[in-house]
Amino acid sequence: MEDSNLGETLKPYLSAVRVPKPGDKVFKDECLLSFDTPESETGLYVCLNTFLGYGRHCIDQHVNKTGNKIFLHLRKIKKLLPQEKSELEPEKKITRLAIGIEGGFPMESATKYEYEERHSIAIFPGPIEIQLPHPNLPVQLENSIQGILAATSAGYLEELSALESTWDGENRLVSKFAENLNQLHNGVKVPPKGWQCTKCDKTENLWLNLSDGTILCGRKFFDGTGGNNHALEHYEATGYPLAVKLGTISGDGKADVYSYAEDDMVEDPYLKQHLSHFGINMDGMKKTDKSMAELEIDLNQRVGEWASIQETGKSLVPLFGPGYTGLANLGNSCYLNSVIQVLFTVPSFQERFFNDREAIISAADTNAFQDFNVQMSKLAVGILSGRYSLPIADEENQHQQGIKPSMFKSLVGKGHPEFSTKRQQDAVEFLLHMINITERNMRVHPKPSTSPVESFKFQVEERLQCLASGQVRYTRRPEYHLPVPVPLETASNTEEVRLFNEQKKAAMTAGQPFKSDDVVRPKVTLQSCFEALIRPEEVQNFYSSAIKAKTTALKTTKLATFPDYLWIQLRKFTLAEDWTPWHSTFKPGPHSVREVTDRVQPLLLLNRGNRMLLIRLDGSMCP
Repeated sequence: MEDSNLGETLKPYLSAVRVPKPGDKVFKDECLLSFDTPESETGLYVCLNTFLGYGRHCIDQHVNKTGNKIFLHLRKIKKLLPQEKSELEPEKKITRLAIGIEGGFPMESATKYEYEERHSIAIFPGPIEIQLPHPNLPVQLENSIQGILAATSAGYLEELSALESTWDGENRLVSKFAENLNQLHNGVKVPPKGWQCTKCDKTENLWLNLSDGTILCGRKFFDGTGGNNHALEHYEATGYPLAVKLGTISGDGKADVYSYAEDDMVEDPYLKQHLSHFGINMDGMKKTDKSMAELEIDLNQRVGEWASIQETGKSLVPLFGPGYTGLANLGNSCYLNSVIQVLFTVPSFQERFFNDREAIISAADTNAFQDFNVQMSKLAVGILSGRYSLPIADEENQHQQGIKPSMFKSLVGKGHPEFSTKRQQDAVEFLLHMINITERNMRVHPKPSTSPVESFKFQVEERLQCLASGQVRYTRRPEYHLPVPVPLETASNTEEVRLFNEQKKAAMTAGQPFKSDDVVRPKVTLQSCFEALIRPEEVQNFYSSAIKAKTTALKTTKLATFPDYLWIQLRKFTLAEDWTPWHSTFKPGPHSVREVTDRVQPLLLLNRGNRMLLIRLDGSMCP
């Protein structure tokens, strides 16, 4: 566009342009109504008034509702870097279940890809595009653009808040060494800048030992970044327990303090005093480096891009198209991804949030990121439309873009003591949480109808018979999932289990390591689990109103009604003699279900057609 026409073109829109203030949320990573990002083919458009981001096919609705027509158009073009000769070597055999170490799975190189950023101003309708950078932009517009580019994205802030709620507060205890910390009078004074590890050339991830003032690098991360473990080695040599991460110290009294003796992040109420000992005025400090929570986000994002693990001897075939969209792990979101993927195979959820998507999205306002129905519809479209499940080929393999349910995770976890954090969670608890939220939000749905969770609702009937009087009492209660016991006594391989346990016990008694390629677990059929559920059970110390005294009763449980889809929680844990959890292998007759060995309760979803879906709910810590 000619500079002479630039001012006239921009003039009608400048009154709507705002500069982001410290409290403003800037949504520049992901569309509010879809999973388009700056890396998508058409990029992401950020409104210069509301700082909300939209994909190209969602932007007209925002323009029509708000009248805001000027946007910052963000695009990132991902380019594969030329491989060096070392990267062209034959693939190494995997011998260890680990990441980034010898014999383990390789990490994707941080320099494997580079991004070319192409930004512009977009004015709708049209749009009219003004390429950036541009030397003659009005000051207000230039400041708005620079403010958006410099701002920390709303999604990143939410993730950081979740991590800090996991690491801080009640979970970060006051160190027992803080009050009487031994600080040497060795004349050490720490300069305000120019820090470097005293044992190597590292100038990042540096930790100041609060006993002797030595500056040393931190631990080496699994992907090879970080430090050279010199701070840890210094503690092992001296026993000085506390260290503070340089660059995280701020005037508001915050900093990352680690106790090597307690092996955890800790609080140091005397940090200001401890820093003053080495000439550091905490009141004048500003945070200049990433906290440990921020570093964990970076590492999780890098791990999220790495998806090459597969079972030994198995050739995994990538699938694409509607219903075959992958959900990226956000560091601890295995439980959420598993439940959501299965929920959207259920017709009632598809009808409510996918078929009615136009009514839901058209009713969305600028608070769409806080609207459960909008975010569920966004997920439904992301998973079922196939829009984000198109084959993408690079020089190594074929893969799909997939989606990151970051905005949804933040919304459904908001205010919850567990799901708002980055801790690992149980999928059964999350399923029940989702059922409650869905029921609650059906009242504000733009197209009221039967709640989709009615597909899971059924009645459990309990029959209690007083054995002294013979009188019977029936009670019913509504349920949405069915916990069933696992009767180990019905296992089909009892003898094999006994021999395995004897060998393990003998090895432990002799003080020898017990090595076995195959752990032998009891094999229990799903039919046996159901039979154990409905088997009459004696209830001791039952107060009978008939005889007005305590006696024994017989309790029988059964399903009075059956839902369209039945969630079954398999109570697979028992305790072995050594107090370790014991897992069972389920054999549900003609259905092929792989062994469940995860650390949280598995779920089965049965429908009237006898189809079975198994969710592997691993809940295991991500690297």
